[in-house]
Amino acid sequence: MAKGEENVIATKSKLFALRVINLYKYLVDKNEYVLSKQILRSGTSVGANCRESRNAQSLPDFVNKLNIALKEADETAYWLELLKEGSFIDEQSYTSIYNDCDELIKLLTSIIKTSKRRIEN
Repeated sequence: MAKGEENVIATKSKLFALRVINLYKYLVDKNEYVLSKQILRSGTSVGANCRESRNAQSLPDFVNKLNIALKEADETAYWLELLKEGSFIDEQSYTSIYNDCDELIKLLTSIIKTSKRRIEN
């Protein structure tokens, strides 16, 4: 992975984690504790796994770490959908944070595919 890609995914995943933390606080203030814990766990895990990938021991290990981040991002998208469909967050809030989550999913998918090609060659 190119250095610029690393900075983009690291920055975006950390900013996303901060947004998820703020969403968690909002949900707890509204007395929603179950979904809020789930989204806090998965949403912050994306950035943690991206961060961990920087110290991967090999390219396959790097891909593995980012695959975990991708799974966590997809899980977070699911919790966001439930929060919207359960009327815990409004459409505007949902769209804003969901778009960030979707962007992370696309970035992670692209980096993983590129890295897998490098492993094969």
